[in-house]
Amino acid sequence: MPQSAPSFRDPAGCCCFFNQRVLRFVTASAIPEFEDFLQTNCARQFIARKRIVSTRRLNENETAALRESPELQPVFDAQSIGAVFEHERIPFPSYPHEWPPEMLWAAGRLTLELAQAALADGFGLKDANPRNVLFRGSEPVFIDALSFERRNPGDPIWKPHAQFVRTFLLPLLASRRWGLPLAEIFMTRRDGLEPEDVYRLCGPLEKIKPRTLSLVSIPTWLSRRAGPDDQKIYQPHLLANTEKAQFILESLFKRLERTLDSLKPVAQKNSVWSDYMATHSYDDPAFAAKEKFVSEALREFKPARVLDAGANTGHFSALAAQTGAEVVAVDLDAACVGAIWSRAREKNLNILPLVVNLARPSPALGWRNGECPSFLDRATGLHRDGAASSAPAGAFDGVLMLALIHHLLVTERIPLEDILRLCYELSNWLLVMEFIDPKDEMFRRLTRGREHLHAALDMKMFEQACTPYFEIVRSLALPGTQRRMYCLKRKGDGN
Repeated sequence: MPQSAPSFRDPAGCCCFFNQRVLRFVTASAIPEFEDFLQTNCARQFIARKRIVSTRRLNENETAALRESPELQPVFDAQSIGAVFEHERIPFPSYPHEWPPEMLWAAGRLTLELAQAALADGFGLKDANPRNVLFRGSEPVFIDALSFERRNPGDPIWKPHAQFVRTFLLPLLASRRWGLPLAEIFMTRRDGLEPEDVYRLCGPLEKIKPRTLSLVSIPTWLSRRAGPDDQKIYQPHLLANTEKAQFILESLFKRLERTLDSLKPVAQKNSVWSDYMATHSYDDPAFAAKEKFVSEALREFKPARVLDAGANTGHFSALAAQTGAEVVAVDLDAACVGAIWSRAREKNLNILPLVVNLARPSPALGWRNGECPSFLDRATGLHRDGAASSAPAGAFDGVLMLALIHHLLVTERIPLEDILRLCYELSNWLLVMEFIDPKDEMFRRLTRGREHLHAALDMKMFEQACTPYFEIVRSLALPGTQRRMYCLKRKGDGN
């Protein structure tokens, strides 16, 4: 069966993944406006800059072939579909609950840029939700081209203004001021934060600070005065002077830009793992040996898609990207992930950094758990049109799992075989793993007197546990440490 994309709520059409393709089904009444927008200077320029997904209309023969597919018949029957368009496919979809604040900020900038650019062509952006944005590497891309509509030139109101505040500005404010993780916001609040939610976090002085006053306090106070049946707020307020309406809108966008820029995340230097590269337990020869081992594996096997699990600040993610790989870098520390994003943008590296705890990965969310597939469904290949074999090849040609296994074994109490089984499901070819012996200083620090729980774990046991899933290509003891690097090749069938 085809799998719905997050735009299925739009009455003008819906989006589906089908046979590795992203198809947008548009109702007959919405086609002229949609195609007119695609011909505007705004659309052409942003598509050329890869800031909006490229789109083409399928011809009659292609559409007829899709109509004959039993899997797509419910889609055609559900609405009066007049045409089918195909979008480019972004390599690895991600969602706001997996982003560091830096990426939410970048998505907000793109949303405002598009809203302003569309004005010159007589169009307005009717939706300001961060789920309209995906990231191609570190670059935001607007994916919901059906979110644009013709606007009345006399209308001075940007209808998604409040939505932009709820889903971009208030989450950024809560993250910056109180350290509220974006995952806690977007996994439980699809439409972001209401001003009243943030107001309850504010102390008396905070409530009257200029930024909080305009975004939080005044809207909260006004909402108490508005009656539940007040219909005036829903009535259009058109102006006869279209230039004045345009000026009001442009002024609004400038204010939103200034507010968004004032909430731009700043690099955190005091998170748990943000200074790991400066304080790790390797001496220079050991780290150089580790770096060389990983680099040689990447050059030899040349994986096109790499998952760096437990990426920290992205040193090895960058090595993989420099070999030409598309990299997804995951770490549970949002400060580290934000640093990876900044580095990738600065150096033009093809790295998509995400805040994901591999031991407790993002679950499936939304209507029938179908709007946002789980991280593991996307990473193991289970999100390929909603079906997979019992032992699917993963979405990645190569997986890096460096200095992570002891955290999974000790902190998360994950059995070794389960860790290796997950690696087998994530990778379709290569695994580079760092084995940490229980005698390692960091391992012993994590166990905190529970060494007996891992007394049987040693190199021989680790290699035997790998046997059902991987062939050991080579290994290397890191000098002066209790650690060993492994280059492993996935076997054709696992248990």
